[in-house]
Amino acid sequence: MSRTSRLSFIGVAAITMSLLAPSLASARHSWGPYHWERTSNPFTLNLGDNTTWDSYLATTSTDWSKSDVLDTTRDTGGTSASGCPETSGRVEVCNWAYGNTGWLGMAQIWVSGSHITQGMVKVNDTYFKTGSFYDTPAWRNLVMCQEVGHTLGLSHVDTAFYNKNRGTCMDYTSNPSGPPSNEHPNQHDYDQLVKIYTHLDFTTTARQTAPGKNAAAPADGQWGQLVALTDGGRTAVYVLDAGGDQKVFTFVIWA
Repeated sequence: MSRTSRLSFIGVAAITMSLLAPSLASARHSWGPYHWERTSNPFTLNLGDNTTWDSYLATTSTDWSKSDVLDTTRDTGGTSASGCPETSGRVEVCNWAYGNTGWLGMAQIWVSGSHITQGMVKVNDTYFKTGSFYDTPAWRNLVMCQEVGHTLGLSHVDTAFYNKNRGTCMDYTSNPSGPPSNEHPNQHDYDQLVKIYTHLDFTTTARQTAPGKNAAAPADGQWGQLVALTDGGRTAVYVLDAGGDQKVFTFVIWA
C-alpha cells in the first residue's frame, strides 16, 4: 500500500487514534486489553533469536526483563529469518534485507479473545545497510526495543516524529539518541506492564517448552484494516480478522 493510499484512511482511523493518543501528564499506552496469559508473575517469554542483531536483541531482552512482572529470554531461533513465520507460545525475532517495502520494522501479535498467543518482530536490513541514515546504534536500539515492546502489549507513548524525546523506546522520534535517549524502556513502561499484568489467568499462552506449530503470517502489506495512522503516516496499526475470536495486529514503523 502506498503512503498516499495509507493517508486516505486518516479519517477512518481518527477515532481510534484519539483513544491511543496519551496526554503528557498521564499516558496510558497499553494496546487494548491484550496480554500474554499466565498463572504467575513474573512470567518468562521466549524471544526466538533469528537475527544477526545479537547485541541489540540482547540489550532489548535485558531492558524488558527489568520489569517486575515478566522476564524475556533469548532462545534458539525456531524459524527462517527471511520469511519469519510465527511460532506458538513465543516471539520470533528476525532481521533480513526484506527489500524496499517502506517499513523499518514491524511487530505482529496473534490474539485469541484478549490473550496474545504468539508474536513476531522483523527489522528490515534494506534500510539499515552500511552508511544509511538509519545505520546507527541508536536507531537499531529504538526499533528493536519498540517492536518487542509491542509484543508485550504496549502501544506508543508518542508518535510525533519531531516532538521532544520522552526518554522511552515506545516514543517515536527523529533523533533516538536524544537527549534524552529513546533507546530503552523507562519507568513508565514498566509501570504500564504492571497494570497490564496485575491479574492472573488460569493457564498460560507463553510456552516454556519446545515451540509449537508455526502459524501462517499475513503476507507483507496484506495486514487487514488500518485502524491507527499517526504523524502523517510514519507509524500505523492494522488488524486482520483470522476467524472466530482470532485476530492479528500489525504495528509498522515506516521509513
